[in-house]
Order: sequence, then structure tokens, then C-alpha cells
Amino acid sequence: MTIKLPNIGYGTYSIANNQLEHCIPVALKAGYRHIDTAQVYQNEEGVGKALYKALRDQGLTREEIFITTKVYTGNQNRGQSPMTYLETLSSIESSLEKLHLDYIDLYLIHAPFCKNERVDQWRAMIELKNLGKAKSVGVSNYNQLHIEEIKHAGLPLPDANQIELHPWSQKTDLVSYLQRNDIPIIAFSSLAPLSNWRSQKGEKSSKSKQMKIDGENPNSPFKFMANKYGVSEAQILLKWALQHKYAIIPKSSKHHRIKQNINLDSFVINSKDMETLSSLHRSDGGLAWPEGDPTLLD
Repeated sequence: MTIKLPNIGYGTYSIANNQLEHCIPVALKAGYRHIDTAQVYQNEEGVGKALYKALRDQGLTREEIFITTKVYTGNQNRGQSPMTYLETLSSIESSLEKLHLDYIDLYLIHAPFCKNERVDQWRAMIELKNLGKAKSVGVSNYNQLHIEEIKHAGLPLPDANQIELHPWSQKTDLVSYLQRNDIPIIAFSSLAPLSNWRSQKGEKSSKSKQMKIDGENPNSPFKFMANKYGVSEAQILLKWALQHKYAIIPKSSKHHRIKQNINLDSFVINSKDMETLSSLHRSDGGLAWPEGDPTLLD
């Protein structure tokens, strides 16, 4: 099944419920038709309220909007019991209630922490799709080994895999594997190389001191290309992902940046500059998981 996933979505990680009341109408008016959230973001309620009001005020229908949310199925390393099949099956109910929806367009397992329970959790996701509570189901932060587990169990493959992707973390082997298996890719943390990415108090990342210095370098390739093409550094990073045919879900609570992040049709990064960006790869491990990248799990 090929899901009808918009190329550009609005990410809501770390945006509070009360902020979303103002951000989501701006995003929808700017042209976003995909909104991405998760149970652990603790803002599904804000997404639901803002979406309900914005659809009414802007004359949009539910069917025009693609909603993704994610279930965090537990992590024993954090003292959390892994979800059982039945717990995973019932996990969607709280999201449906908070989002004021009858179904989720894309329901994802947030991370592959539960080694012994992963296959049963995936069976539950497939059943949610069969029940119509999720139009499509997928995973996030999964690598080849995790998806091979699903194959070996004889189960349908995920409808999407949401992974951290940007010029510093390109995961070429994983990307090739997903493309060979016709699993659509959604890139998150696209803006990680920027100096202001997760720079606020309380925001965590795995950036090294050198990475922070490089992000502030006035001669960085991202700044050079932004000046060359007359766009922002963020737009360069987002266009890089789109030209690789990844869906993206940039996040911002600033209204001008919400609008800017979807305005990506006015330029094309030429092949030489794309090669330059491809040469900046540092590690297949991500920057978005300060307590260990789940894609490195077996």
C-alpha cells in the first residue's frame, strides 16, 4: 500500500498545547496538510482542539488533513514495562479521544526498544489498521534488523518509517534498504545542523561541542548556500531532504518560520551543491536521542 503522505508536514515536538492553538491555524493557512504529533509529546489534546477549530474556521474537511501520532511502547532501561499486544491495541484510544478523531491517518511505534515484544506490538498495529482505527501503520527509528524481524514473522511491512535524516546523519544503507522495500521515508530533525536547533533551556540533544561550533560557523556550507540561493539555512536543509524524496516534518512555533519552512518551490539545489551536502555525513547515529539512539539497538 502506498500511503497518501504529504511531502511537507508540520512537526509539533516540544510545542505546548496552548501554543498550538495559534500555530496550527497558521500552518494550515500556509498550506500544510500533514500534522505530526506523538503521545509522549503530551500535546495531542492541543493538536485536537486547534485542528477542530481551524477546520471549521478555514472550511477544510477532515479528509484533507493527514494526522500522524505515535505510541511509545515502553523501554525497560527507563523502568517502563513493554506494552503487550492488548495494551498496544488499546493505546490508540487515548489518542483518538485527545485528537477528537475517529481514525488516525498514520499510527507509528515511536521506537524499537522492546526487543522481545516488538513483533507482538507490530501485530497489534496491523490489527488497528484492519479495524480502521488507523488508515496506515508504521514505525519510527527502526533500522534494517528491526524490519527484518517483521519480515521473518511473515507480517506486512510498515507503511512508513520516520527516522532522523539530515546532511550530518544520512543513513545511506538504511535509506537504500527502505527504498528497496518500498517503505516511504519521513525525515525528522531535518534542522539539526543549525545552531539554534534544540538550543533552548530544557531541550536535549546529542550534539557535541564541535557540532555546536560548526553550526555557528559563518562560513558553513549551509550559510554559504543560503546566501547563494537567497533562502534560509533551514530551507536549504529541508530542500536537501525533499530532493532526496523524503517527506519532512519541520517544527517551529514562530509564525514566520512556519510559513518559510513550506516555501520550498522557488529554488532547486544544483547537483554540485547536493554533492557537497552529501560529503558532510558524520554518523548514522542521531542527534535527537540524548540517552542513546534507538536505531543502534539490535
